[in-house]
Amino acid sequence: MTSDCLLIIFAKAPVAGYAKTRLAARLGPDGAARLAARMLEHTLEAARAAALGPIELCCAPDTGHPQFALAHQRHAVHLSDQGEGDLGQRMARASARGLERHRSVILIGTDAPGLDAGVLRQAGASLRTHDVVAAPASDGGYVLIGLSVPAPGLFADVAWSTDAVMAQTRARADTLGLRLLELATLHDVDEPADLVHLPSGWLP
Repeated sequence: MTSDCLLIIFAKAPVAGYAKTRLAARLGPDGAARLAARMLEHTLEAARAAALGPIELCCAPDTGHPQFALAHQRHAVHLSDQGEGDLGQRMARASARGLERHRSVILIGTDAPGLDAGVLRQAGASLRTHDVVAAPASDGGYVLIGLSVPAPGLFADVAWSTDAVMAQTRARADTLGLRLLELATLHDVDEPADLVHLPSGWLP
């Protein structure tokens, strides 16, 4: 095991009709896909700037999209498949795999423009003294979760894509006896109403 932190980015291929589908009502399928590509690139840049350790881009439906290949070339990230199962099962597998080789792992998506290098560095530092770190989302979910110990139970039987996710995760951490640190709440961009949280110039 090395002493670094593995940062795992969960990302959907920025394909029209597949990525950011709830935003298509406002942006159209192509516009939603272009925004997904912009958000992926922002996330990769933040991950590189945080300099926590290696970066893994965990891809859906697979690693074949050209932007994933470009990320591998431009940002020196390792590409992996998310695989089968619900979000919790996929995150549990990725975190367990990462903890076999690294001191800690941080899992993020690509939906939160405010998730910058500073937040990532704060999360990495927190995992030196805590078992779990999370950055809640304003919609009741979370935009980041990190672990320094294996905790597959943290991802089981969670009502994903609801406003109960963070509350359930908080309760589960308590039940499992895990030391949890919560960072500041951030906004993610999933619904048309969330577009107000995008930085200027990001809309396609």
